[in-house]
Amino acid sequence: MSTFSELGLSPELLRAVRDAGYHTPTPIQAQAIPAVLRGDDVLGCAQTGTGKTAGFLLPILHHLKQGTPGHPRALVLTPTRELAAQIGENARTYSKYLRIRSTTIFGGVRLGPQIERLRSGVDLLIATPGRLLDHVERGNVKFNDLDVLVLDEAHHMLDLGFLPDVRRLLRTMPVERQTLMFSATMPTEIERLARETLRSPVVIDVGRRATPVTAVRQVLYSVEAEQKRNLLCHLLEYGHMRQVLVFTRTKVRADRLTRHLTHEGRRVAVLHGGKSQGARTQALSGFRSGSVEVLVATDIAARGLDVDGISHVVNFDVPGTPEEYVHRIGRTARADATGDAISLVSADEVALVRAIERGIGSPIPHQIVKGFAPTVDHLQAPARPATSHAARIANGTIRHFAPRRRMQRAS
Repeated sequence: MSTFSELGLSPELLRAVRDAGYHTPTPIQAQAIPAVLRGDDVLGCAQTGTGKTAGFLLPILHHLKQGTPGHPRALVLTPTRELAAQIGENARTYSKYLRIRSTTIFGGVRLGPQIERLRSGVDLLIATPGRLLDHVERGNVKFNDLDVLVLDEAHHMLDLGFLPDVRRLLRTMPVERQTLMFSATMPTEIERLARETLRSPVVIDVGRRATPVTAVRQVLYSVEAEQKRNLLCHLLEYGHMRQVLVFTRTKVRADRLTRHLTHEGRRVAVLHGGKSQGARTQALSGFRSGSVEVLVATDIAARGLDVDGISHVVNFDVPGTPEEYVHRIGRTARADATGDAISLVSADEVALVRAIERGIGSPIPHQIVKGFAPTVDHLQAPARPATSHAARIANGTIRHFAPRRRMQRAS
């Protein structure tokens, strides 16, 4: 398929897609949209950023374009508040020429407004499992009319411990329904869930193996653990880093790093599960608008994060798996752009780096920043040099470095 117009979507949806600036479907869209329109169950193996959201939303909206809002006819279950909000925004974008009512349900906000929206009638419901189960048990929503169920980011449902809630929700739904499941990986529990819920599914495999986007330039910096903050400040100062997403291992480390960067004069916000929904929304809004230049986040908070224009992803703490590494660095180099992924590696993280390199099937370039003594002697520099801005400054532009305080910007 070369264009969306060949996929069988309604004129109203094609118009909305054109308004959004999309002309050519991604591989998963080209395969998923016809299958969903036919009424097939679908098992999609795809990373975030492959276009899978439009791959299921567009045909679902095509199905929903006729009818009166009442009980939900389509449900999208997704693991995090941020991803639910993003899918809800996409649904509104794609359905702007249709008379379709959609709403988003997640925790961290008051129940009252959600109850009112559910009672007023909904065609498409996007929800996180825990909060939706709360509404079901209170009798606020029923699935008598449900035609289509989507389980999005199923592997993260497993990671976050939501599979028991998902199974409880499944018992409240009609057996005769269309089910679509999307997951970046297929651990045993997800394969079992797929067998339980899908009937003769069409299997779509797009980028199931942990493989970084080729447009992401990767580099490792070996550095003593206590020097990571100073090295990050150095790179932010000299590395032409416009919009930077920094990953830490824990909420505590995210908060500490945020305070340090703020003290150094950076416009920084933090995103993790300990923040209120209002604070998380404000942090994302500031990052998208550019008023925040550095967003510090934990993995769980950044599930499904999709922000255009991120120039650099920094692994302040090395992730624990190749899949998590690929997920993190895939936040940059979106929409045919290029981007840089920087990992700060202390001595106790070398084993994690080796596992990541084995998982992605290639070594990651290793650089030394002058002024920061490396502590990882056995990280060998690869034959292929790094080409990122940060790597170039590491090659000797700044020979001696002492951390210096940036002047505070005027608010």
